[in-house]
Amino acid sequence: MAKIDELKADIERLPGEEVAEFFGWLSEKEWERWDKEIEADSEAGKLDFLVREAQKGKARFRGKRTGGPPSFTAQAG
Repeated sequence: MAKIDELKADIERLPGEEVAEFFGWLSEKEWERWDKEIEADSEAGKLDFLVREAQKGKARFRGKRTGGPPSFTAQAG
C-alpha cells in the first residue's frame, strides 16, 4: 500500500490541469480493461444469456404488433 499512498500524495500535488489529464488517462485505461473483460466473457459464452433474452423480447414485441404504430390521441380532461 505504500506505493498507492505515494501515488495519492503525488496526485494531490499536481496542478488542476494535470489532474484532469491524469484522470482522462486513467479513465481510458479502465475502459480498455473493461473492453477486454467483456470480450473475454463473450468469447467464453458468459454473455449468451443476453442474446437469448433479447431474442425473446423481440419475439414478444412482434407478437404484440397490430399492423401499425400506436396512435397517441389527446384525451380531454
